[in-house]
Amino acid sequence: MDEQRVRERGPAQWWRYGPPWWHRADHGATEPSRSRLPSRSRLPWRSTVVLTVLVLVGSNFAAHQQPHREHLDVPARLLLLATCALLLWRHRHPVPVAFGTAGLALVYLAAGYPYGPIFAAVAVACFSAIVAGHRRAAWAAVGMLWVGHLLISLWLYRLLPPPEDRGANLGLEMIIATWVLIIVSVAELARVRREQWARERADRAQAARRRADEERLRIARELHDVLAHSISVINVQAGMGLALLDSDPEQARAALTTIKAASKEALGEVRQVLDTLRAPGDAPRTPAPGLGRLPELVEQAASAGLTVTVEGEPPRLPPGADLAAFRIVQEALTNVVRHSGSRHARVLLEPGGGELRLRIDDDGPATGADAGGSGNGLAGMRERAAALGGTIEAGPRADGGFGVLAVLPVDDRGDR
Repeated sequence: MDEQRVRERGPAQWWRYGPPWWHRADHGATEPSRSRLPSRSRLPWRSTVVLTVLVLVGSNFAAHQQPHREHLDVPARLLLLATCALLLWRHRHPVPVAFGTAGLALVYLAAGYPYGPIFAAVAVACFSAIVAGHRRAAWAAVGMLWVGHLLISLWLYRLLPPPEDRGANLGLEMIIATWVLIIVSVAELARVRREQWARERADRAQAARRRADEERLRIARELHDVLAHSISVINVQAGMGLALLDSDPEQARAALTTIKAASKEALGEVRQVLDTLRAPGDAPRTPAPGLGRLPELVEQAASAGLTVTVEGEPPRLPPGADLAAFRIVQEALTNVVRHSGSRHARVLLEPGGGELRLRIDDDGPATGADAGGSGNGLAGMRERAAALGGTIEAGPRADGGFGVLAVLPVDDRGDR
């Protein structure tokens, strides 16, 4: 559902969590600043070819503007091609590529060839290394290139071609250093943004998993409450029908009629729960049950031989609180039918003060060790109450019965 909404919102939403091309690469590293990213299945041929053409053409143009430097001969062009060719492996092996391009650029400059776009190849290689998380290696490669160029332009130029080279001054070197810092700073910003995208995607994935777990728990609670109650009624009526089949056929017929009605209702509620799985986001076909159906619970309990007394009027509640209150009463009465020898139960409704107090008591005694239920029902009630910020207290009473007290916070405006 979330992914569908992301697709419907278009490129603006994609860019919030990274540009569109970002999701086509495998960027699954949990710590991009310390770990190496997985290798891409394809080499970046297109970008490397485009950069190679720009470097070759730009170097020719730079050679015409720097006649005092050595001409671009075959070795120079081979150095340019080799430097650019290394960029094909900048994603798989960012550290060797960064040092390799910096070393070839130093050889190119030491040979006296003109300054030009070869530095762009080094910048791309170091950029890729920084973005991949290899910050120290990228800085070391850039530092090696700048220190080597500093030595060549200030001291070693007398021993290296071209013969008429007079070297450079410190002002020019500072300008070059400034450009290097700008390139590295941009790379660092890209790396930080990349890690932010990775964290955002991880947070979104974790939130999606959490919502899926909550939805599974909600559906499990719904199915448990629906099936446990209906099957308990069916079980009691089936036993009664079998016992009276020969002696009182009319009473047995009434038990079978109750079984049919209970099973039909259970099928309808199960279908409603499953519809939410088949069509997420759509409105349910039938309204969710609430305390307005409390008389139906009392009638079903009566058909199972349990007399239920209701004290208090059901208040108007928000849908979530109304459903939770209904399911809590339903599960509590189901436990009385299944696990208590009492044939009488009381339901007390006490709204007010921004909360609803639900008390369900029976007179006991318990018919087994699991007087309050098998555990799943009580756990489901506690989860429903906790989801609304409420509490559940359940346990044996002093007079031998069993009691359930649910406190659910509600909005007082729902009563108006």
